[in-house]
Amino acid sequence: MPKFLIIRFSSIGDIVLTSPVVRCLKKQIPDAEVHFLVKDKFQSVVEHNPHIDKIHVLAHSFELMIEELKVEEYDYIIDLHHNARTLRIKNAIKVKSFSFNKLNIRKYIYTSLKVNLLPDVHIVDRYLKTLSSFGVKNDEAGLDYFISEKDEIKKEDIPASHSAGYIVCVIGAAHNTKKWPVAKWKEFCEKIQHPLILIGDKSDADQGIEIASIDPVKVYNACGKFSLNESADLVRRSKLVITHDTGFMHIAAAYKKPIISLWGNTVPSFGMYPYYGNKHAGKQQFDILQVNKLWCRPCSKIGYKKCPLGHFKCMNLIRVEDVLERAGQRI
Repeated sequence: MPKFLIIRFSSIGDIVLTSPVVRCLKKQIPDAEVHFLVKDKFQSVVEHNPHIDKIHVLAHSFELMIEELKVEEYDYIIDLHHNARTLRIKNAIKVKSFSFNKLNIRKYIYTSLKVNLLPDVHIVDRYLKTLSSFGVKNDEAGLDYFISEKDEIKKEDIPASHSAGYIVCVIGAAHNTKKWPVAKWKEFCEKIQHPLILIGDKSDADQGIEIASIDPVKVYNACGKFSLNESADLVRRSKLVITHDTGFMHIAAAYKKPIISLWGNTVPSFGMYPYYGNKHAGKQQFDILQVNKLWCRPCSKIGYKKCPLGHFKCMNLIRVEDVLERAGQRI
């Protein structure tokens, strides 16, 4: 029985994008035992995955965690994070490892010199390449996201006005330069004739209140009111998801939802656009809205607190009318 440790510490979207690796490994390697190492903050992203036999968390003591991993006597490490900390783990455990190539030099060239040398390959396929030595292939079933029964939204958790169907608008993001301006969201919410639910964490709650103020009946502000997995269930039950380049974009793809994605300082050619798998190609498609041929894009592989140049054209120039048009085509 080969025993594997898969490492991906963070963040939500990156972890969701590893789900095909977990599933394909578990299903295609007879009797494989699959463990997953993640930061404690993101444990809920994987805690209900039936393809994972055991979860380990990076919490307070890195040294204690390493000692706990040594006891497991792994046969292989699949390193999908590939940084200094995972190198320490691999050096300590001393078993054969396979590491994901982050292509950081090519990303630096792209963000600094605007020369795109990145391969036209989705990150899921690059993750899966770490399993090629085992004969594991992409099953083309897309992403997975699992929640428990206790995380499922009850009928009384959302307004009655939304019970017949709603659009999810993910207004949050880890970095401000990934976020469509509040004024744009307000205009969109005012003009669309459909119930909406706003999703974000507690730090997005005030912006959610401002956006929902245009019509508190049509727009339900769920920012900070639900756990990550409860918010994922809101996504699962939705008709359409409008989102920035965030973890919820990938959760929506895991649930095979139609997606309108809004891209600011990051670009889809980083290889992290919505991924459905070829088994679902054509069934649920996605739209990408971005400002093409803007000389300063991409300015970062992650994002900034504010636009480095001050104009924030990458998001300010995404037109409300275009989002409305795509939404009308999807619902």
